[in-house]
Amino acid sequence: MTIISPAVLDTLRQYDTPTICNVIELFEIRPRNQGYMDKTITCAFPDLPPMVGFAATATHRSYVNPIDKSAYSALSDQISRFEELSGPPVIVFQELDGIKAAATFGEVMCSTYKAFGSVGLITSGPGRDVDQVRAIDFPVFTDGMVCSHGYNHIIEIHVPVQVGGLSVYPNDLLHGDVNGVTNIPLEIASDVADACADFVTAEAVVIDLVQNGSPTLAEWQEANAEKSRLINELKNRVKMG
Repeated sequence: MTIISPAVLDTLRQYDTPTICNVIELFEIRPRNQGYMDKTITCAFPDLPPMVGFAATATHRSYVNPIDKSAYSALSDQISRFEELSGPPVIVFQELDGIKAAATFGEVMCSTYKAFGSVGLITSGPGRDVDQVRAIDFPVFTDGMVCSHGYNHIIEIHVPVQVGGLSVYPNDLLHGDVNGVTNIPLEIASDVADACADFVTAEAVVIDLVQNGSPTLAEWQEANAEKSRLINELKNRVKMG
């Protein structure tokens, strides 16, 4: 099991998901159009701070009546496997019923997950009890809302899933906020956390100029060149390890 310190997780929570994606790009370990969920997965509570945790994956169905089981009957097994993860769990559900007729989660499930240490939930299906879930400050990322739980039940726990175009494996490190969800390769997680502040400083060279005055084109070009220089220095530094 890869060990990521709480201090690293705390640092990652200080930055938005686009910054995390920008910093990951510096390491050149994956294509720039991979590693994040697409626009079908949206943040239900944009005002909450970034969510950072490790994927507790599961598959889910809500349309077909299983007769002898429900989502609640599998909660105990799911929670008991949180200890297999490297840190705080993020529940990740792949909804298998394409019709997406009923809610993957609601107040009871989210309250239970939070009580046992989970820091958020992501699903390719809809949710419900949106006001109640917001009241407990539990981040959820979903493709919409619907009023009924139908025949919701968990199929498999800690298996690879596909959500928002992203393949998610058990214990993947995930970062999500109002902008979306990305994964952070575990082997560079600490380095990504260390590099975020310098990346923000580099971007601020241009942002501060254009947001605090009326710069000339020459001033903007100079600031942009300085930003590029700082980012290139940072890129060379992280690639050297």
